[in-house]
Amino acid sequence: MHVLIINPNMRADLTADLVAQFQPFVADRGLAVMGTTATFGHDYIASEASYVMAAHAVLDAWHLHLLQHGQPQAVLVACFGDPGVWALREMTRVPVIGLAEAAMKEARAIGPFGIVTGGAAWGPMLERLARGWEMSGPGGLQRVLTVDAHGGELAADPRQGLASLNQAVTDILADGPSLSAVILGGAALGGWAGQLPAGQGTVLIDSVEAGGRWLAAAVA
Repeated sequence: MHVLIINPNMRADLTADLVAQFQPFVADRGLAVMGTTATFGHDYIASEASYVMAAHAVLDAWHLHLLQHGQPQAVLVACFGDPGVWALREMTRVPVIGLAEAAMKEARAIGPFGIVTGGAAWGPMLERLARGWEMSGPGGLQRVLTVDAHGGELAADPRQGLASLNQAVTDILADGPSLSAVILGGAALGGWAGQLPAGQGTVLIDSVEAGGRWLAAAVA
């Protein structure tokens, strides 16, 4: 009995870190967390081309896992962008979600929200995802603010990465209508939200932790 974490990029070290972060969310259910890493693609997904390749890698990883370990209780695609999620839902009745959808669902339940993440290409990509899930508009996603460095680069230099994200959170809260929540998006940035300031009355949501809470609910 297990849940499956699919890492759509080729960093096995990130997969191991994510498995360790997600295990506490399902430990009381007696479930193991198994992780699998894309066998082709990119070390980090930060463009339309790498996103499409990652979706293909997710489906490949799913089929390989079924052959080797059988069907899990739930699947979390550990990318803040959710490549391959809709395709997996067509292929299985097992609950499937990605980090972006899990975090946006939490944020929308609170009120109008924004997103801070790494990699300039993710701005329009995340806006498109939100529209597809009907999570944009007055009560949903208001704006996405990206920093130039993608998540892997931010994680490689935590001091500078935190400084950049700190400024981005400050800027998004100062830009326009008040936000009820701000999502810090990025599989490599799990646990970082607690180190960033939020405005008064604004909830800061860690996308990795949101994914863990979804896993706990999915297997409850």
